[in-house]
Amino acid sequence: MFIPVKIVLAGYNVDAEVLSELKRGSPPRADVTPETLSAAYARISRDPRPADELRAAARAEVERARRSNRNIIFGMGHHSVAEHAVFNFDLIGVSRLAIEDLERFRLCSFTEKSQRYIRLGEDFVVPAEVREAGLEDVFVATVRRQNALYHRLYERLRPHVFERNADAAGDPRNHSVLDGWAKEDARYIVSLATQGQLGMTINARNLEFLIRRFASKPLAELREIGSRLHALAGEVAPSIILFTEGAAFDAETLQDIGNASPGSVTAGRSRRAEKGILPRPVRLIDATPDADDRLLAALAFATSGDPYDACLARVRAMTAAAKKRVAKAAFRRMEFYDFPLREFEFPDLTFELLVSASCYAQLKRHRMATLTSQPYDPVLGVTVPSSVGEVGAAAEFLNVVAATDEAHARLKRAVGPAADYVLTNAHRRRVLLKISARELYHVSRLREDASAQWDIRAAAAGMSTLARKAMPLTCLMLGGKDAYPGTYRKVFGRPPVMTPPPMLK
Repeated sequence: MFIPVKIVLAGYNVDAEVLSELKRGSPPRADVTPETLSAAYARISRDPRPADELRAAARAEVERARRSNRNIIFGMGHHSVAEHAVFNFDLIGVSRLAIEDLERFRLCSFTEKSQRYIRLGEDFVVPAEVREAGLEDVFVATVRRQNALYHRLYERLRPHVFERNADAAGDPRNHSVLDGWAKEDARYIVSLATQGQLGMTINARNLEFLIRRFASKPLAELREIGSRLHALAGEVAPSIILFTEGAAFDAETLQDIGNASPGSVTAGRSRRAEKGILPRPVRLIDATPDADDRLLAALAFATSGDPYDACLARVRAMTAAAKKRVAKAAFRRMEFYDFPLREFEFPDLTFELLVSASCYAQLKRHRMATLTSQPYDPVLGVTVPSSVGEVGAAAEFLNVVAATDEAHARLKRAVGPAADYVLTNAHRRRVLLKISARELYHVSRLREDASAQWDIRAAAAGMSTLARKAMPLTCLMLGGKDAYPGTYRKVFGRPPVMTPPPMLK
């Protein structure tokens, strides 16, 4: 039977306050839940009725829909049906340290209060672990000293930034940007206990995963966040948030690996500290061998009917000039806002980076990459904005850092990982970043641009420099948005078309 094409808007996110108002003005109803969408779409694979009829049936029998969800998710193990249910959460007053863990989850959306654009107050979290250990006075005194310096730094940095950028300051439209530069450098001295807020959009499957992971976390704040998210979502959609208990796998596996590994990491760290040796900020640890040839082979595979090994053999037989012609063909029609073709995901690069907490806060947003981080480590020193030295405040900054390190050492002995709340945005950690060439283009366009924050811009530029050496054809067009016209002209001998997307015409 011929069925004409029919596309239906099945639903969309609505503010919970609007839903509450609508419910108050209507008779009681049980179908105001995303569970009906999950149940209806789960039936598509086995029920011949159109999807809109399946949704109507699910709304008419909510309890049956809930039983169906539990059976499909728990009994059959088809967790993907829970992805049709989407939640929006306001997370207010959570610490900067907790936000780092929240934003590790890939398939979610986050918009966070920016310490670059908003002047900070005095709000910070005092961890339960610190209070229970009787060390609240030490913690609070340290954080208040950091916050006091933040405000003094901002007052000194703001006129300095305006004076240093006098031409831009002549136009009032630039004042908010220049003011933001002062804030973003001053914030390097504030703690990871500083309160923030964010909006989070997450589907039920990933929410369940987050809740389960947080139940096994060592920090009380994270366990509390997970518990509250569970209570709120469970009230609306009890049938699709099922596996929420903490597990030994999440809580203890890394510790088991550490116990099974030979050698003393701490001893090695101490020796490096005594010698004053710190790792380079950006190192290329590994890269796909013959990455350019393998990329070109993947492009040939996509445009021919040949098996991959034949494509690779053909590429390896090409001259260098011929290879470059193929690579350029992949970029010729690209604009600064375009992603490279998906075949650019085959070449990989792995970097070790030494980053400040401020830099890490931006780096962690690139969740399509694989990011493994070590704990913050005072032995690795701090990142001090150059502007702090320019206004003569470097010694004051480092004095507060030294006091912070002393407090951290004392807290560490008593409360373990919760001591990290007292560390600042300037403190550093090592991270291991595995990233495809395609995702590196996204990082480069965004983070190497002139508008990007200087700390992440330096890290992105370091990665691009090393990537170009490892796979020059693959990385032919790396660079920030501002540099794109010049890069394009250098490669193609003419400027790009630079056609703006429709909304900008």
